Amino acid sequence: MTVAPEDAGASVSGRWLLALIVSQIGLHAAMAGVRMAAPLDALRSGASAWTVGVLLALFAAAPVLLALAAGRMADRLGFHRPMHLAAAVSGAALLLALGSTFAAGWWRAGLLGAAAIAAGASANIGLIVVQRTGGLSARNAVERMKVFSWLGIAPSFSNVIGPVAVGLLIDHGGFAVAYGALLLLPLMSWAATRAVPVVPPPPASAGGPTRALDLLALPGMKRLLFVNWLLSMCWDVHAFAVPILGFENGFSATTIGLVLGSFTLSVTGVRLLIPVLAHRLREATVMQGAMLGTALIFVVYPFARHPLAMGACAVALGLTLGCVQPMMMSVLHHLTPADRHGQALAFRSMTINGASTVMPLVFGAAGAAVGAAAMFWAVGATVGAGAWLARRLRT
Repeated sequence: MTVAPEDAGASVSGRWLLALIVSQIGLHAAMAGVRMAAPLDALRSGASAWTVGVLLALFAAAPVLLALAAGRMADRLGFHRPMHLAAAVSGAALLLALGSTFAAGWWRAGLLGAAAIAAGASANIGLIVVQRTGGLSARNAVERMKVFSWLGIAPSFSNVIGPVAVGLLIDHGGFAVAYGALLLLPLMSWAATRAVPVVPPPPASAGGPTRALDLLALPGMKRLLFVNWLLSMCWDVHAFAVPILGFENGFSATTIGLVLGSFTLSVTGVRLLIPVLAHRLREATVMQGAMLGTALIFVVYPFARHPLAMGACAVALGLTLGCVQPMMMSVLHHLTPADRHGQALAFRSMTINGASTVMPLVFGAAGAAVGAAAMFWAVGATVGAGAWLARRLRT
């Protein structure tokens, strides 16, 4: 089935949107499962903490290096062929991880490293392709917010089902069984693509940017990417500092996990709510409010000494940070020519994954020097000060 570009917006049916979500869940959950299992596998094989750190960095490093190529491919080829490639790369990652269970020494570490690179790359290709397709299918800003809110559920849902399923499989069958079972996920993604209609690529924009770097010269683009980086830093510092604060307060591992889990549930909940309220929302206003709210929560967070207080902060933070992604994506698509959306999404992906690669190292050094509370306050002050940039992104 082929849909003409001018009719594509009318085709945002529940079936099509569900297929996009399922195709992304398969790739992202496979990556999240490998990201949880591979470090544990390496540690049980006698690997050092440094080796595990390098292994985790490879999951984020691959998207930084390959995102722009993935964006160009999506702009040139559309949805189906890049998603089939992503599913194949995801399957290869799992086969490499499975092969590592039969190896030893440096061979084992090398296979796990290659699996990390492939898993990170496949999930990133899928993310760019799905978001590009969803954004181009929407007819207006309100529909874009709705589409991106639904699509935003896929990563948070995947980050739950992937690690949980892998943990159960490892405990009951071992690492080989876990990696083998995860092979079903990229197959699920490939099958879901069959429900997405073929949409011809949009025509090239006359007089528009011709090089990828020219996109940064578009009005508002650098400002949007900087706001995106500030908010990505908030996700990273929360994931890094909450276990430290919990340990300092004497919380059990289960309690710390529940605090982090409440954050994820809050993110998912607000993204389910946005489609209902989308017609009342303005992207720049929501982003500015989210940044100010995040800054306020970060000021209060270190004073939360009781698990319920810490959980309440996590829920509030999930509301502020969870509502940003649909707004960010809507503005990004508004700023970018239709034939360059894949490359614009690649720049956003590079910003997020670059922060996820570098910032934990910075937080580690800062945490050792000044403590988790000071990190919260410093990042909160930075995000609050940057809120005025979001206000200037009115579309």
